[in-house]
Amino acid sequence: MADSSLIGQRLSRGAVAVEPGRLRFFAQAIGETDPVYTDAAAAKAAGLPALPVPPTFLFCLNSEVAELGRILEILQLDLGRILHAEQAFEYHRMAYAGDTLHFDTRVADVYDKKGGALHFVVQETRVDNQDGEHVADLRCTIVERRG
Repeated sequence: MADSSLIGQRLSRGAVAVEPGRLRFFAQAIGETDPVYTDAAAAKAAGLPALPVPPTFLFCLNSEVAELGRILEILQLDLGRILHAEQAFEYHRMAYAGDTLHFDTRVADVYDKKGGALHFVVQETRVDNQDGEHVADLRCTIVERRG
């Protein structure tokens, strides 16, 4: 049965410096061909202060501040039985190489389906930059198959 007392509980919080080399590597890995994501001069020529953070890269950065073992313990989940069910992003401003991004993840919802055979946990993460400006909200749903 879903434990509603988990709603609102903080799962992780931390900061990550956005390094340009990692942005270039990520852009290449996802097949991004726009040079503003890989060439600082092209980004500046396009009117950007530095290489922009590709949209889904925030999910990667958030995973660096999250301690998976601790989160699974808090949520009482078995790693071998969970699946990534859904992911969503709401952007408020751009982030760039050189920024330090702060991630604060909490449990937004927990619920069961199929008579408890599927257990869902919804996590929401607020992302702010080094100036305290709201960059994005991330939402991630995981599901655990249960007996």
